[in-house]
Amino acid sequence: MADVRKLVFSILRFLEDQKTSGSLSDEDVESVEVACQCLESSYKVNVRDPESCSKYQVPMNLLDIFNSYLDSQPDTDLSNLSLHEPTPEERTEAEKLKTKGNDFMSAEQFSEALETYTKAIKLDGKNAVYYCNRAAAFSKLNKHAEAIEDCNKAIMIDPNYSKAYGRMGIAYTSLNDHAKARECYRKALELDPDRQSYQNNLEIAEQKLREESLQGGGLGGMDFSSILSNPALMNMATTMMSNPQMQQIMANVMSGAPQSSPAGETGGGIAPLLQVGQQLAAQMQAQNPDLVAQLRQQMGQANPDDPSAQSDQNPPGQ
Repeated sequence: MADVRKLVFSILRFLEDQKTSGSLSDEDVESVEVACQCLESSYKVNVRDPESCSKYQVPMNLLDIFNSYLDSQPDTDLSNLSLHEPTPEERTEAEKLKTKGNDFMSAEQFSEALETYTKAIKLDGKNAVYYCNRAAAFSKLNKHAEAIEDCNKAIMIDPNYSKAYGRMGIAYTSLNDHAKARECYRKALELDPDRQSYQNNLEIAEQKLREESLQGGGLGGMDFSSILSNPALMNMATTMMSNPQMQQIMANVMSGAPQSSPAGETGGGIAPLLQVGQQLAAQMQAQNPDLVAQLRQQMGQANPDDPSAQSDQNPPGQ
């Protein structure tokens, strides 16, 4: 119970200080006074009683204890944005540290830069630039999750900070999360439409997403599930496999026997098989041109290096 009363005593001292701080209205001061009376009555603690002071007073006041705890926590926690209001001297020193950190970055001394930016943040935790610069150092050290958190902190301080969105996009790209990277670059470009690097990075992210989409569709990017579920195609396949010439050729292929083409020529290899396939393709074109067009489109998507396929795609970034 003694430790609890120490905490209550510290809370009472904090509230007493707030009553005389001038930051509360007369009505609020009265409310705080009622709260103090309730605590004193419930815990039998009185900040004006010498005996209570000797038993329960601690060396630091509650606000200093709270800020000391925040300072001891990793700065990558978004809830730990500093409550400390920097003095003019601290702001000046923080700017010097930022400049020193920038010099470390230029010299590719990324660990030293990270440490220096952290010192600047300790002095002035309300400056978005310091978090954004430290995010760059985190990224160079392949600590991309930490970089993202620092960028989020910068954005919490300055929601219109385009560079924070841009650097967060770089971190997401390094984590192969191109969808989130794209959104970051879009926001950065919205805030700073003249920055060509944002446009370039946005185009790269969109290209990566297109590649992922193609790879996810099946072998070579073809969506075989949709192809095989197409009734017209399955009917064509059934017709092809019921063709006597195709059946004979497939039997010969399986047995290794010489194959005879539709023209009566005998030989090995798959040439006769291709000739029958060409005949069936011509039949498919005549009977169901829409289905053939669909297949050609999917084959074109499966081969993005094919110039005819590229012509159907919008230019990157548009």
